[in-house]
Amino acid sequence: MPHTVPAASSNSFIPVQPSDRPQPTEPGEALARLFLERVKGSTEEYRNSQNTARQRLDALGPRPVGTTLRVEGALRLAQPAYLPPDEEGRERLRHLDASLSLIEASFPEVRTDVELCRLTCLMLEGAWRSRALTPPREEAQTGVCACPLCRRLPTPPARTPADYGWRQSAGRPLTVKTWPYRRELDSVLTGGWSWTRQMNDLERDIGHRHRFEDDILVFHEYKRVIDTIDTTRLTQVAEGRLAENFSTNSARALVSGLFAAHKRAVDEYWLRQHASGAVTLPQSNPLNQSTYSILQMLDCLFWHVAPDGELWQEENLASLLLCRAIDDMTDVRADALTGEISNFWLAEMPTHTKALYAACAIAIVKYGCMPEAHDPMWNTWLMTTTITWMGLTGRHALWFDGITQGLPPTDDCPLCDLQPNSCSGILTDGTTLTLAQRPTVPALSPRAAELSARCRDRHPETWPLFDAELHAFEALHGPWQGNVDSAWEILRRTYIAAVEASRVSAPSARAREIQQDAGVVGSEKFHTLHDSRTGREDTALLAYMFAGAHPHFLWNATGYRATRVEGDWLDG
Repeated sequence: MPHTVPAASSNSFIPVQPSDRPQPTEPGEALARLFLERVKGSTEEYRNSQNTARQRLDALGPRPVGTTLRVEGALRLAQPAYLPPDEEGRERLRHLDASLSLIEASFPEVRTDVELCRLTCLMLEGAWRSRALTPPREEAQTGVCACPLCRRLPTPPARTPADYGWRQSAGRPLTVKTWPYRRELDSVLTGGWSWTRQMNDLERDIGHRHRFEDDILVFHEYKRVIDTIDTTRLTQVAEGRLAENFSTNSARALVSGLFAAHKRAVDEYWLRQHASGAVTLPQSNPLNQSTYSILQMLDCLFWHVAPDGELWQEENLASLLLCRAIDDMTDVRADALTGEISNFWLAEMPTHTKALYAACAIAIVKYGCMPEAHDPMWNTWLMTTTITWMGLTGRHALWFDGITQGLPPTDDCPLCDLQPNSCSGILTDGTTLTLAQRPTVPALSPRAAELSARCRDRHPETWPLFDAELHAFEALHGPWQGNVDSAWEILRRTYIAAVEASRVSAPSARAREIQQDAGVVGSEKFHTLHDSRTGREDTALLAYMFAGAHPHFLWNATGYRATRVEGDWLDG
């Protein structure tokens, strides 16, 4: 019986030609092999740091043996097969290949980056076409998962496009800045990015701190880059400024821009096909956990550049994947309405797998709060700064959609009991999450005690929970030496306000106010996080409270699924 695809604007099916069958050598398989060949296993230095951290926690007192949850390595999972690109897709790929070939000829050091870009774009072309032209598959009938995580999954509130006017890419700009007096950084994207660079560079400056000309070369050209990077311009760039002042990251920036441009072009093409009625894009999609992870890796690999010696380090790649996955999870409510491609892939992921990824994000945030996490590798502040940045912009609605009426119970809470974990094997051999009673310190340090006292005096109903979380945070982090005034101002208007909002009769209305005020307090206080004396201390505390502390507003982002296919100015 011939394979069939849906006809345009019809419920009937039309035959697929033999040449349109899935190819025997799939780009997803080639990508997985390439990653596995390049990934470097955990180093002795990193293992020693993890052991030191574990011993410090064990010294706070023995904890009962807990349960474990296994997360399989994404790259070792089976890869799906896709239809080959159509003629328009082949033309896009030819244009891409011409530009990539020029970069590779001028800068052979980025040959692997070029091949990753080429294969990932081929995978995207095939995935989109397979999604559009193959019969929707029947959803597998699975029983309700009884694991500790899935039992705690939240029920998302209903939302409409009107709820997300603040987030639309073509809407009003956000007010958050990195530097209040530097117009060139009047962008939340650039701001969070450069801040992470500076956090990493305080002890080991590898020249990335202010070099926006390298890896933000085309970032603000995201919409127009497909039209502006042509072979003539690329040749001029390669032979001109980059050749005179070469860095590997300069060449990577070009590859990154080409990938962003191609991804944008293929997104827009198929969404236009859908809007015109030529095809009907279903909510299901042909990417799985492995191919989703690969797609997110390339989306992150260039933007969060590590030194060459650490670029392929297992721990670095784990933080990249989880940073992007949790970014998608918290944004998927909006993108269920706007059609951004990555979040459709994520929304299709099995619920249990998605819950595991969210738990990994919480575990790695907890790990990033520990001082031992930051010695062996340069790019170790990525997850903590990402969570803090998200919380201080309102962009991802941690407070808006994260607040539910009534606090979940703290007794036997698996998220509270998640042990810190670098999740280093999440791409390769897998990782194991441990649930066990969390350690706490017997007494708070002076500055943490001051935060606790302010909460007790001004928000007595919230104080017991806030105080308990400070005790758990200092067990992970050690004595806190942050800026009491700025940290308190941020926390009282975000975390504490959100906890209190969960007790009111209409939490969604109060949640919107907190979500909007999070961006305001971010614009007022974000610059304090650049202080070389207290910035890291404050960032660690905010990341813990925004992601790891009860009632886990970050976790509440896991229950959303896409419901329609559209697209906005930036996101497809």
